[in-house]
Amino acid sequence: MKSNQSGKTDKQKMNADDERVRSVSLLNQILSRPELGSVSGAILVFIFFALVAWDSGMFNADGILNWTTVSAQLGIIAVGACLLMIAGEFDLSIGSMIGFAGMMIAIPSVFWGWPAWLAIIFAFTGAMAIGFVNGYIVVRTGLPSFIVSLAFLFILRGLTIALSILLTNKTILSGVDKVAEGDWLAAAFGGEIGTGFFIWLGNVGLIDTYNDGSPIVSGIPMVVVWWFLLTFIASFILLRTRFGNWIFAAGGDTRAANNVGVPTDRVKILLFMFTAFCATVFAACQVFEFGSAAADRGLLKEFEAIIAAVIGGALLTGGYGSVIGAFFGALIFGVVQMGIFFTGVDSDWFRVFLGVMLLIAVLFNNYIRKKVTSAR
Repeated sequence: MKSNQSGKTDKQKMNADDERVRSVSLLNQILSRPELGSVSGAILVFIFFALVAWDSGMFNADGILNWTTVSAQLGIIAVGACLLMIAGEFDLSIGSMIGFAGMMIAIPSVFWGWPAWLAIIFAFTGAMAIGFVNGYIVVRTGLPSFIVSLAFLFILRGLTIALSILLTNKTILSGVDKVAEGDWLAAAFGGEIGTGFFIWLGNVGLIDTYNDGSPIVSGIPMVVVWWFLLTFIASFILLRTRFGNWIFAAGGDTRAANNVGVPTDRVKILLFMFTAFCATVFAACQVFEFGSAAADRGLLKEFEAIIAAVIGGALLTGGYGSVIGAFFGALIFGVVQMGIFFTGVDSDWFRVFLGVMLLIAVLFNNYIRKKVTSAR
């Protein structure tokens, strides 16, 4: 009995001296979560606007739909930007890809007579092919992705305008909504879900209705559905799969990851293709929501996506971040943008807020990285 007790004591002493089994406090565990800043920021933003804009209609059914839709539009591209940043790369061509993909849907469907579903597939195929080229150049040449994707930003924007004028003599194309009527794939981007549920909410008086009895909110737009779907899938891949480990490894130390067999080149190329996919989802949702495409759509969206990812905890140096954090970063963006509108504040202050939030997020993330590194 004594020997067993002595053996147990010796083992406990060994564990206590072994830093590999050192216990971590709950506070340090919370601080080490990359999404801590964005979740805290979202709570503060909601509290602030609940106090100053509660009676403005911001938290009515249509108000909630407004800021949720704005958040979803940014959130879709923030998912792709976040994963790529965790892998240690940037894609500054996301915004230009939105305008380019929108035109790849509108021109074939309106001017060439293609069915909407075929134009959508054409747009996704073309966008992801460009994403492949973007990533391939980065990994094969070793050039910074910032420079390569910046070049593609101008290339795609110029191509969008030039080809639109060459093929249609226009930079804004309408009539997509007519082509999309009854199309099975177009409904996946421009439709709504839950219409029956919202009709019921209007009938029982839980949400406001128009004079004809129809609910003020007819359903949940597909852009919101895509936001939640992409966030769930990307977060699951990042946290629960081997490919997710590869993403962290590629961004943490590419050379070390290669030495242990991680296919970092393939990972980064696939992520560039995924950012192009997310940009095309954004473009398709906009095209079928408004029934038109414009060559200048997506302007500056690449920077907003990066801001949302950084607010969500992604480090500019790679190897650290959270898709859930990017989700809340986009939510903060949407709530503040629409909150400023509902409170009647000059919209010019929104850009000031974005800059301040970015600076605070970078400083906070840098502090947390130092804390986590020193704790190891």
